Amino acid sequence: MIGAKEMLRFFPEKKKYKQEEAEHAFDPTLPVPEHIAIIMDGNGRWAQNRRLPRVAGHKEGMETVKKITKHASKLGVKVLTLYAFSTENWKRPTEEVDFLMQLPVDFFDKFVPELIKENVKVHVMGYKEHLPAHTQKAVKRAIDQTKMNTGMVLNFALNYGSRAEIITAVQEIASEVKENQLAVDGISEEVLAKHLMTGFLPIELRDPSLVIRTSGEERISNFLLWQIAYSEFFFTKAFWPDFDDKLLEEAIAIYQHRDRRFGGVKEEKK
Repeated sequence: MIGAKEMLRFFPEKKKYKQEEAEHAFDPTLPVPEHIAIIMDGNGRWAQNRRLPRVAGHKEGMETVKKITKHASKLGVKVLTLYAFSTENWKRPTEEVDFLMQLPVDFFDKFVPELIKENVKVHVMGYKEHLPAHTQKAVKRAIDQTKMNTGMVLNFALNYGSRAEIITAVQEIASEVKENQLAVDGISEEVLAKHLMTGFLPIELRDPSLVIRTSGEERISNFLLWQIAYSEFFFTKAFWPDFDDKLLEEAIAIYQHRDRRFGGVKEEKK
């Protein structure tokens, strides 16, 4: 029987995608988005296009995570949030879910030494208590081993759903009001933001400046609904395993040349 690696030899090299919108080249002298969030989509389709099992796409996708993490850190990104597993993904076939729950174990065991070398700090947000015990242990170990790092934060959204996140935040705020720890008129955007799962970050880094989604789909999929109110979006047809340093720089280049007004109007130069 031919294994997954052997089968790859019979299929074309990874496609290179050029964005029609990319009229500008990445400029290292211009600011890069401090917080980038990525919906890593298309692992399964990448594998199916090569007549491989879907799990082969997830495994290849983890290799892409390693490459993009290093490059984002090199470019000066301060927070990289990756949508790894949603609260809705439990609906997938048991075999695929089991593989995805083992993936963080294998990933962190092999990649943490490199993260330490790169000064990258691991954080995981989501309903971690519902993850299998071995996944929880791997997550905790990676967080503990990188907690002294002071560079980019690699933030995995694992068993995460934004609607559930907002409900949990509202419940926590309601409890504070009930216990007379917070007045009703004291509820503000800042209070709610602090109770969201990105509340561990400094205020200026909680909201992504740039959201990237791979695979050609153009939807949010219950990801950071509150936090992306003023984010810039970049959609690419490339499946996540095909996403590379060049595409990351393309996304940032487009971001660098967008006019971000946050609902206001910029004054014209006289």
